[in-house]
Amino acid sequence: MKKTIAILFMLVSAVLAETRPNIVFIFTDDWGWGDLSCHGHPYIKTPNIDRLAKEGTDFHRFTVASGVCSPSRAAVMTGQFPSRNNIPAHFATPKSNQERGMPDWLSLDAPYLAEILQQAGYRTAHYGKWHLSNEMITDSPSPGEYGYDDYGAFNCSGEQMPWYQDSARACKFIKESAKMKKPFFINVWMHEPHTPFHTIPKYEWRFRDLERNHQIYASVLSHADDRVGEILDTLDHLQLTENTLVIFSSDNGPAGGGRDKGTAQLKYDPATGAGWGTAASVGTTGGRDGRKRSLKEGGIGVPFLARWPKQIPAGNIDSESLITAVDLLPTFCALAEAPLPEGFKPDGVNIIKVLKGEKMPSREKPIFWEGIGMKKENWATVQGQWKLLATKDLSEIQLYDIAKDFKEENDLSKDQPEVAAKLLQSIKDWKKTLPKEPTGDVFSELR
Repeated sequence: MKKTIAILFMLVSAVLAETRPNIVFIFTDDWGWGDLSCHGHPYIKTPNIDRLAKEGTDFHRFTVASGVCSPSRAAVMTGQFPSRNNIPAHFATPKSNQERGMPDWLSLDAPYLAEILQQAGYRTAHYGKWHLSNEMITDSPSPGEYGYDDYGAFNCSGEQMPWYQDSARACKFIKESAKMKKPFFINVWMHEPHTPFHTIPKYEWRFRDLERNHQIYASVLSHADDRVGEILDTLDHLQLTENTLVIFSSDNGPAGGGRDKGTAQLKYDPATGAGWGTAASVGTTGGRDGRKRSLKEGGIGVPFLARWPKQIPAGNIDSESLITAVDLLPTFCALAEAPLPEGFKPDGVNIIKVLKGEKMPSREKPIFWEGIGMKKENWATVQGQWKLLATKDLSEIQLYDIAKDFKEENDLSKDQPEVAAKLLQSIKDWKKTLPKEPTGDVFSELR
């Protein structure tokens, strides 16, 4: 009987493989909204990423779940606001995690995207940054324990994959999947443009007329763009382009912004090696206020380009639909015809119709943010046209009509006291639903 069921499942999977799309999710690190030539940057050149905008849709109101790395990645993996798993900040040493009331890694008991897709018959892979734990937490679960058939990663336990191998590994996995005639899901979580900046003479030469810090920054983005091109070319060569959803985005806004002066100096990172330091962090937000470590739009409003030929409109700009990182899990699972775990309710919504061109002027669910170590704003919510920001103790607030004022220039908290009070209360109510502390097998023996 079990053998018959297995054969039937294989036959069903083979049929579905012809109709269900492949998914390639490219998630960069600290890539600002303005750091694309298709977004008007004066000297950065990103022809391959621009191709996604030309052949797909550029969503201007996409937000991630945090102004820093680990919470944003946890939201993509789980479809939940990261505070539901006590991850309001980046993973660091066990001591630092403990002091901030965090676990030492994303719980293996949480529902996570890769495993759900894997169970639905997809081949799954992860290449690049992990940071759902960290390399100094040597007893943390490896990425492979979260539902990936293959992985190569850094900022994780075990061997650190060289950062530049992400596209080569992804292309190899795509070829293998095509040969097996199986649908695939691949995370390509690129290092760029996080510090340290790893430059290569070939790319520095492209920007040889720029001042040194800008040359460094432009060269690493150009290298990342070329690697995106390698993936797109592989899909073309294998005639998989039309049945593959490719998304390009970033985990938060750009770092730096005048924090360091002078020319970038060499520094060393145990996960990725030696490279140039933070003085070369000259990324741009496209006019949005705030940067990395902020819950303002410059910190959470990032590029989001989606291409799926004949399904997603080509050359389109959607400047109205408010979509966010927790929407990705329910959307990818719906595309893959993968049922969600019993009893699991994601914080996000299925945005397939939005990807295909329908506008979403309002959301059926509010969006919430919590941030430890952010600038001034530690809590935020967006509901309808309104965005409320609040300090850690909720004593100071800002209110913006975010649909009209994405630069957050006009604080309306005194003009709209009833709206402000309603949104502030919703944050208080949401806080009550969050776990007070992490539980389960999420603590390192190194604590």
